[in-house]
Amino acid sequence: MKLVLFDCDGTLVDSAAIIHSSMERTFDEAGFQTPDLVQTKSVIGLSLEIAIARMLEREIDEQINHMANRYRHHSQLMRSAQDCHEPFYDGVWELLDALRQVDEILIGVVTGKSRRGLNNLLAKHDLGSAIISTRTADECPSKPHPAMVMECCAEAGVDPSRTIVIGDAVYDMQMARNAGATAAGVTWGYCDKETLQEAGAHHIVEEPAELMPIIGALAQEGQEPCATS
Repeated sequence: MKLVLFDCDGTLVDSAAIIHSSMERTFDEAGFQTPDLVQTKSVIGLSLEIAIARMLEREIDEQINHMANRYRHHSQLMRSAQDCHEPFYDGVWELLDALRQVDEILIGVVTGKSRRGLNNLLAKHDLGSAIISTRTADECPSKPHPAMVMECCAEAGVDPSRTIVIGDAVYDMQMARNAGATAAGVTWGYCDKETLQEAGAHHIVEEPAELMPIIGALAQEGQEPCATS
């Protein structure tokens, strides 16, 4: 068996607009200068408290925790609106559908989203039956800690050497490396190719369809991960 673990925001769906708007409201409410979109994108994928603390260049404290809770409030309101739009990237749905047809491939999600946020997304798109293992920022240490990957591997009964982590962020590549899994970076999200290479990506793709042969050639158990493409 092979395990394919997807990041969510910036990899499966484009949620930057909602995340950034929630950050703007949170920072403005707390009396801080609102971040620009580049700042917001740079922390997407991290656990919320860590992301806000990094944007403010300080340690997590009581105010950071309060801001994180206010962010969750704003985000929930925005996502409950009828016009909320978190579109799947072009070609991603087709990739998921193709992977579901292969018996030896299991699919999971490892994300900085909250458990509620991920469950709502999977339910909205009827993906619950296709995803066999998920971990969120509510259950595990923030990326790049390998816990999300290691726990999904244990749950699926698949060794990390037979696992590929697909993501758009530095933290995804580092998490995969830390877990001993293959790291595949995607350029349609919030990070550029050069940065993904520096973060240790074994592969970098520009289109979802390019992932199928990489997954098919996933390293056998006990082998070293493949070289950077």
